[in-house]
Amino acid sequence: MATKVRLSGERATLLATLWGRALDARSSASILRDTMAIQVVEQIDFDFRRTGLRPGEEYTVALRARQIDVWAKEWLATHPEATVLHLGCGLDSRAWRLDPGPGVRWFDVDYPDVIELREKLYPPREHYTAIGSSVTDLAWLEQVPADRPVLVVAEGLVYYLREDEGRALLHTIVERFPLGQFIFETLSRRGMKLQKMNKAMQTAGAKVYWGIDSVAELESIHPRLRCVTVMSALDLDGYAALGFKYRLLVGLGRLIPTLRKMATFYRLSF
Repeated sequence: MATKVRLSGERATLLATLWGRALDARSSASILRDTMAIQVVEQIDFDFRRTGLRPGEEYTVALRARQIDVWAKEWLATHPEATVLHLGCGLDSRAWRLDPGPGVRWFDVDYPDVIELREKLYPPREHYTAIGSSVTDLAWLEQVPADRPVLVVAEGLVYYLREDEGRALLHTIVERFPLGQFIFETLSRRGMKLQKMNKAMQTAGAKVYWGIDSVAELESIHPRLRCVTVMSALDLDGYAALGFKYRLLVGLGRLIPTLRKMATFYRLSF
């Protein structure tokens, strides 16, 4: 029996990204090859055409996820005994895609109703724990041992947080763990205003709150934080393999400073 889904606001955006990964996986030229996304979509009783994801946007979804996967793999390769905090995990199968070794403890964190949904759709796996909590209710961190280096992955999350809550979240994690790295993407303040053109966000009724314009804003959260990488979303690897129209739009966007800085990917170490 298919699982019914009733989500709204930022929670509902997870359906658009899940659909994007599934569409990409069905393509003969798949970028992410997330075949598990197809399996999950087939278990859900929902018309995914209603997510607001426009044709072609599945490429952006897949490119974003692949870049974060690449950075996560790089970090885990040098930290085989580590803890992963996958914040705002939604219905992402990242733990299965990366399939880290037995020395890695993986924690998926999202709202209780999202985690309840995940548990209906995903099989159990070793060294894996799902925590049902708002990421900003910092009590959930008490469920996570702090004895190992930590990798914090937050795809499609940061801009939905209020600034004070987001800063408190990052600060608390840095204070709690001996060393680690954050991997996430942000929107600039101007980019937040342009989200009125994002149909998937409009359809979900999602609101963004925290815009970030510089590395200094992030490094000011804690003295131990240092930026390792800053990358515009328009510089993600893989655009060259897409169709001419898409390559043209990306090329034009790179020439316009406001668009180039609209969405940015960061790696922060501590």
